[in-house]
Amino acid sequence: MPMLLIEGTYKVLGASPDGDSVRFYPNDPDEWDLLRGRRVRRNRAGGAQLRLDGVDTLETHYHPPHGPELHQPPPFAGKAADELLTWLGFRDITRDERGIVTDAAPADVPGYILTRAADKYGRCVALAGRGEAPGTSGSRIAVDVASLKRTANYHQLTEGLAYPTFYRKLYVDLREEMTKAAQAARTADKGLWPKDETESGAKLNGLTSLTNSSVMLPKLFRRLADYLVLNDGDPSLAGFPGYLEQRDDRLLILSNGQSTGFDTVVDVTNGSTVRLNRPPEDLVFEEG
Repeated sequence: MPMLLIEGTYKVLGASPDGDSVRFYPNDPDEWDLLRGRRVRRNRAGGAQLRLDGVDTLETHYHPPHGPELHQPPPFAGKAADELLTWLGFRDITRDERGIVTDAAPADVPGYILTRAADKYGRCVALAGRGEAPGTSGSRIAVDVASLKRTANYHQLTEGLAYPTFYRKLYVDLREEMTKAAQAARTADKGLWPKDETESGAKLNGLTSLTNSSVMLPKLFRRLADYLVLNDGDPSLAGFPGYLEQRDDRLLILSNGQSTGFDTVVDVTNGSTVRLNRPPEDLVFEEG
């Protein structure tokens, strides 16, 4: 299936990349304008933030509306961020107390992206490759499973450091291969999977347990964080399903073909335990 190929470099100095997002600078910044739909938000030098398609890693710095900066358990969030940069080719990475990269060798590394669109925040949603590009920059090339397996997206799943998190524009064959990679990592107890509580249920007593001990699908974490901040210190999750219904995040359940809301796949029991009643790879979300 066709995707736009753009060659360029990854740069991390002065930025705070995490496990599924990094800054990319095309060799020709005008190639951003070849994307259809939403425009990619870029800086003066032409660089833009990528969002790795099909994956979601634990949050290293999430900002709920009107709330403090939050994170998911650092051992896994930090590991995913380090793994992405190492895979791309960065070494000797130093960060300050805010997570901003202050030193890395080399200063930038060559690579390429395969993309179809930008998200509502202006981030380019992409498959991220390293080294020599598999075609001519600025052209649309056929992307197959073999192409996927040469990307950071696939690598993060195989290492068990990312959750499969699918949106509608991801091609079906790529989504199915990413599902296989995630399921294999889960079966092998790699990375975060031995600690994952997404389906088994996480018992929460407020923001502290959410950020320090509960390993779960980041999209669920973000909605819980938003809700708990809005709840003014009340740790009860009794109103969380209603909150999700109001937000109306739409999705497709692959196993039964049902188009529904996020609230229908989230269960809350005893006002404190929350879980997905479907595996993450069974869900395809609509972009906001």
